[in-house]
Amino acid sequence: MSQQKLHVRKGDTVYILTGKDAGKKGKVLQVLPSKRKVLVEGVNVVKKHSRPTRSIPQGGIIEKEAFIDSSNVMLVCGKCNKPTRVAKKIADDRYYRACKKCGEIIDK
Repeated sequence: MSQQKLHVRKGDTVYILTGKDAGKKGKVLQVLPSKRKVLVEGVNVVKKHSRPTRSIPQGGIIEKEAFIDSSNVMLVCGKCNKPTRVAKKIADDRYYRACKKCGEIIDK
């Protein structure tokens, strides 16, 4: 599977479209373009049972975020603060991501 560009990047604010956390907003912590997955802060929290190790001496049940598919998130525009699809705009001989609703360039 070849590595493809995603519509979201690390640090973006996204809106969750489907699943148990639908309607929530969160910050993207990590992106896996090869698997088309994103890790969003406070979304898709799962419980992991871990045995005691040197780094976690008490062990127990740890809550952590799990990856979700990138197709289930929508980028939130910084200007209009609404979930939007991503458009391409050319400025300074370079392509930038832009908001489809207000036209604001997202990553300058």
